[in-house]
Amino acid sequence: MTITGALVLFSVTWFMVFLCILPTRQVSQADAGEIVPGSARSAPVDPQIGRKAKLTTWITLVVWGLMCGVIMSEVISIRDTDYFGLLNYFSGLERGE
Repeated sequence: MTITGALVLFSVTWFMVFLCILPTRQVSQADAGEIVPGSARSAPVDPQIGRKAKLTTWITLVVWGLMCGVIMSEVISIRDTDYFGLLNYFSGLERGE
């Protein structure tokens, strides 16, 4: 795995985890009884974005570490997902066969 590949994997994983964590423990303005004029009733009172970003980073580090370990140890490789034999076909085309 290249450094660029590892960074892309980390950023994609971070955003996926962040979008899963974002709606947790959300108190809407309607639930709190503090509706700000001009805003939606379902808007959060205190979204706690910084806290959720830190939590996302810690969870992502664990998940990313596991994913990098699996990829680099080749426990699961791209060849394991080649159900139709297309990798062998395309590698033959590159060699002119």
